[in-house]
Amino acid sequence: MGLLPYEKREKPEILVRKEEETNPNYGYIPEERPIEEYIKNGVINLDKPKGPTSHQVSDWVKKILHVKKAGHGGTLDPAVTGVLPIALDNATKIMRLFLLSGKEYVALMHLHSDIHEGKIRDAMKRFVGKIEQIPPKRSHVKRVKREREIYYIEFLEKKGRDVLFRVGAEKGTYIRRLCEQLGAMAGTRAHMVELRRTKAGGFNENERLVTLQDLEDAYAFWKEDGNEKFLRYCIQPMEVVTKLVPKVWVLDSTVDSLTHGAPLAAPGISKVEDGIRKGMEVAVMTSKNELVGIGIAQMRSQGMVEAEKGIAVKLDRVTMPIGVYPRQRPSKGEE
Repeated sequence: MGLLPYEKREKPEILVRKEEETNPNYGYIPEERPIEEYIKNGVINLDKPKGPTSHQVSDWVKKILHVKKAGHGGTLDPAVTGVLPIALDNATKIMRLFLLSGKEYVALMHLHSDIHEGKIRDAMKRFVGKIEQIPPKRSHVKRVKREREIYYIEFLEKKGRDVLFRVGAEKGTYIRRLCEQLGAMAGTRAHMVELRRTKAGGFNENERLVTLQDLEDAYAFWKEDGNEKFLRYCIQPMEVVTKLVPKVWVLDSTVDSLTHGAPLAAPGISKVEDGIRKGMEVAVMTSKNELVGIGIAQMRSQGMVEAEKGIAVKLDRVTMPIGVYPRQRPSKGEE
């Protein structure tokens, strides 16, 4: 089975600038946040049912959990089922990470004539890599030719003229159009019969995938019986999404200035993942692994741990509220 780009990241080496024992009086380990804060900073690996739009599903989640905001990570057509990441309240600030990530689908394709399995397999091999597509007529985007990348295609099964396959693809790839293209490459017409998304935004269908009914039940268990366990299973801390990008950890004394909009200076860093390059999107974390925000690296990893001064990361999305960590005078070099 193939891997999406973020899954190919080898476990990075951690480069330490300054070891710190974080103060337990401020902030929370994400999994240990009080339940109200846990919900507002949560994401859900939701199994979208067939029928409603992704927007309708997000709205239902908002009403079930009584939150102000709920946003989905990548639209699925009403007839498509599967992994639909949902971000709640404060976590909606990092929706961009969901939207930019690759996706995996299992598709059922129907051939319009009898084609040997070998031709189908050969066609699939030829479609791995960069391809060009024109969006289907029913899509809501401009119908111009665009390039997308197919990371892998795995032939699963063929019964008569029906072919089941798994595909990992760049965001914005139209699987309905891909079925037509595969059929043409094999020498016939083809169309998509069914589609299920199995991976998106760092989530997959084998890990904590929950239904709308699960959410309703979990919320009722909490409100009626005071049992948080099932709700904490259905909702995950938004920090799980940071697997998609490299991380930079900061000192407790640095956090407050970042929540007020200041850029991250090198002296405020505790440790970083190796492999960061200037211009890369990174997640800025506390020593408790709380997400402070998402930003753009202004230095390489090595520079972040060696520089005596200078801006290391410019944050463009701050997720941590002001006041969680105390205000402290900046040390020399952080000003």
